[in-house]
Amino acid sequence: MSKCITVLVPAYNEGDRIKDTIDAIKASNYVDRIVIIDDGSKDNTYTIAKSTNVEVYRLEENHGKGFALNFGIEKVYKESSIIVFLDGDLKETASEVDKLVVPILEGQADVTIAKFPAAKKKGGFGLVKNLARYGVKFYTGHTIYTSLSGQRAFKTEVLRRFEKMPTDYGVEVGMTIDILNMGYRIKEVDVNMTHRETGRDFKSFVHRGKQFYQILLTLLRKHKEVMR
Repeated sequence: MSKCITVLVPAYNEGDRIKDTIDAIKASNYVDRIVIIDDGSKDNTYTIAKSTNVEVYRLEENHGKGFALNFGIEKVYKESSIIVFLDGDLKETASEVDKLVVPILEGQADVTIAKFPAAKKKGGFGLVKNLARYGVKFYTGHTIYTSLSGQRAFKTEVLRRFEKMPTDYGVEVGMTIDILNMGYRIKEVDVNMTHRETGRDFKSFVHRGKQFYQILLTLLRKHKEVMR
């Protein structure tokens, strides 16, 4: 088995941030391979990413983060012992990636999840986060505060247990439940990462409404699985 540590970065219209994100990941003491999946961006994300001399793939249409990650996993899983998911808008704070990798290397966890500092601007009212936390607790008995976080590192063997990642907003919560119930260890890791924050405008509330609905559907599907 290769000891390669790979970072997958799905990116959509991140032309103003992607270079800083890539440069920060390059500063890692552990990352061997960086793979950018341009998810049908309408701006210059692909061109800028290519200029940094990392591995870049372009999807002609925007399919969503889950689809892009599935595409990336297929490209790298055979050569990788650890796979990390990072967003393209982290900029300089992507240098915190080593904090996600080290607990796995030291045998403390099979999966790590980034725990961000408190948001600087007011967002929603915590309904989505509470639904996610209580849902994970109900189905696993474990309290995970960061089950919505997309910044994660995995032993590749964990990802092999999933045929395909779901592509909706419930993906992180559903995977967290499945990973814990498979007996793998999850460690939440404090990081100083930041990215674009949603506010309290109409678009942001629509986004959180979709999140809540799709996470609720994910939890209802888990209930049906338990009842079988």
